[in-house]
Amino acid sequence: MSERLGKKGGELLPPCCRPRRHGSRLVKRLFDIVASGAGLIVLALPLAAVALWVKLDSPGPVFFRQVRVGRNGTLFRIHKFRTMQVDTERQGQLTVGADSRVTGAGRLLRKTKLDELPQLIDVLFGDMSLVGPRPEVPKYVAHYPDEAKDIVLSVRPGITDWASIRMIDENEILGRAADPERAYIDEVLPEKLGYYVRYAETHNLWEDIRIIVATLMKIVSR
Repeated sequence: MSERLGKKGGELLPPCCRPRRHGSRLVKRLFDIVASGAGLIVLALPLAAVALWVKLDSPGPVFFRQVRVGRNGTLFRIHKFRTMQVDTERQGQLTVGADSRVTGAGRLLRKTKLDELPQLIDVLFGDMSLVGPRPEVPKYVAHYPDEAKDIVLSVRPGITDWASIRMIDENEILGRAADPERAYIDEVLPEKLGYYVRYAETHNLWEDIRIIVATLMKIVSR
């Protein structure tokens, strides 16, 4: 099982050895509400400017709303700035290399991760957390091993986590694969699951703050 989850992200701990969660869910939720609410207020004008840019750059809605799997398997529609042409998701749910479906604005938004900022709305509403395993589409959650699925889905998905930081160029990796879909399922997803399981088992508020700071530093350094 631990080999399936990957070596870099951490191994699935046996039940007898799993550490207790140090972070209170209530404290984490209060932190999410305060931080996401403050973020939406402080970033209101920049978010409005990006929304206008997306709208003027290509035809279609400002937001990309895709069904993702949340805590306890609950489905929700995520908020992201639209970075691709309308109705191109039917060609595949993975973004691979220099994907021709990505818009001009979308290339910069993806590189800087600004397309993820509207997920502050999902955090405020309680569908997501600032930090946690990235929410997947049902198609790929179906490939989670059962025990890993139970652990990962026991926490709210997040805007960022260690996997997001350390695998930030995932689409370029997939772009070099002969079969990106198979590479994602067999190689990328198990490594992500390692990070997800480790986080779900050991997270605390200070770890969340470390991840947020590391995410900002990673984006600035790109």
